[in-house]
Amino acid sequence: MKKLLQISIITLLLFGCKKEKVDLIVINSNTYTVNNNFDKAEAFAIKDGIFIAVGNNAQIEGKYEATEVVDAKNKTIVPGLIDAHCHFYRMGLQQQKVSLEGTKSYDEVLQKLVDFQKEKNTTFITGRGWDQNDWQVKEFPTKEKLDALFPEIPVAVTRVDGHALLVNQAALNFSEITEPFKVEGGEFITKNGKLTGVLIDNAMDYIKFPETSKKEAIQGLLDAQKIAFSYGLTTVDDAGLNRNTIELIDSLQKAGSLKMRVYAMVSGDKQTQIDYYIKKGIIKTDRLNVRSFKVYGDGALGSRGAAMRKSYSDRENHFGALIYSPKRYQEIAKQIAASDYQMNTHAIGDSANTWMLKTYKEVLKNDKNRRWRIEHAQIISEEDFDKFDNILPSVQPTHATSDMYWAADRIGSKRMKGAYAFKDLLNKYGKIALGTDFPVEQVNPFLTFYAATIRKDLENYPENGFQMENALSREETLKGMTIWAAYSNFEENEKGSIEVGKFADFVILNQDIMQVDGKDIPKTKATNTYINGEKIKI
Repeated sequence: MKKLLQISIITLLLFGCKKEKVDLIVINSNTYTVNNNFDKAEAFAIKDGIFIAVGNNAQIEGKYEATEVVDAKNKTIVPGLIDAHCHFYRMGLQQQKVSLEGTKSYDEVLQKLVDFQKEKNTTFITGRGWDQNDWQVKEFPTKEKLDALFPEIPVAVTRVDGHALLVNQAALNFSEITEPFKVEGGEFITKNGKLTGVLIDNAMDYIKFPETSKKEAIQGLLDAQKIAFSYGLTTVDDAGLNRNTIELIDSLQKAGSLKMRVYAMVSGDKQTQIDYYIKKGIIKTDRLNVRSFKVYGDGALGSRGAAMRKSYSDRENHFGALIYSPKRYQEIAKQIAASDYQMNTHAIGDSANTWMLKTYKEVLKNDKNRRWRIEHAQIISEEDFDKFDNILPSVQPTHATSDMYWAADRIGSKRMKGAYAFKDLLNKYGKIALGTDFPVEQVNPFLTFYAATIRKDLENYPENGFQMENALSREETLKGMTIWAAYSNFEENEKGSIEVGKFADFVILNQDIMQVDGKDIPKTKATNTYINGEKIKI
């Protein structure tokens, strides 16, 4: 009997202490889980791409054994970062074109075009990134110098915000444009009645570009993925995609070559696309979510295409413009409201925001869970803030620190009180989704974090921060880049925090972004990025 008892005890100990096998354990970490209590954790376990346990070292090591154990050595870990508004595919294609970001003069733009053509010898020069507001002469360029340098090769290069285009005469000839004409929601800039080569918003649609090949499109997506992963992004909200691109993304994800999770906003500029996706219904896989439309309400502030209620302060009797007629926005909103899809509208000027908020309210009534978004929400009239009670603000903090040098000249001090008002918007809705709008701004999400919390440029300007009453706390900012961004995508139950049952997407950082001195936030780097518990090779 005694021997039997001893055998039973030994058996109980052996089997009672048997640990559960998992794929990966992370220990000795400084993890911000971003759960409801914003708890911190020391360790977690992953199986089949899912977090199955989160706790301290003793809890995790005592219960689980893993194929791989990562000792984080007290490094900071955050949930996989989500860019709630970007142009992922466009940024990837840009890697194959001339880059004009950071140019400080028109002459520098011209030199970059000459250098690019010497290297590539292409039949049509395209690219993006110039910004006349960064030049000493802050006026739109004209095409004379372009014509002299490239008399036969078409050139068409987009302004940094994507809302203005500079072309030469060869590009105009290729597009069969001989003289300016009126365009609803756009403008051909002229001087003495002649085309200058600058086109705004809808006028850009009249320029013909060579078609992007499937090979170029695939390479663009893979290039974009590599860049985004290097910054710790695991989900991107691509704002405005056509059906062909969405289907290409889906096929690459299913083949395993595109691992990035994509929240695809269908471009709402074609009625056929709206009809197709509403009829098809929501498309959802572990890596792709198609359930929203991106609609353009107006243009950009930098090119004076943003629709304003009163004239621009630096251009008399100019108001910008809505991209479509008010009636058209009502038609689109009513059709989307009758479906399960979300409507996400680009609205920068106070007039565009007023109109889109009014349109949303009319079709949504008091429904608080449609999560329709205003993208940018850049300049808001005082009386319109309350309308964000059931409309989700999706903003890009680096726009504030990029525009702060000239925005007051463009719209005046009174309207600036409602501009880049992230805290006010957060207080109205209770959540705010944060993104970059890359490639308009840099991909780096840690610059987003810096701009949201510190509201300075990298040269420590302005000394006391830009309109600091609308700065976000570090906790609010991390939520805006993770769980609130996931919420804006209807994905808060599967990602956005390090919690049991969610996708094992996380990022190991080189420093504690929640504690370092504010000036050091831009030095933050993603040392390792994981999706589904898989370490991404960059």
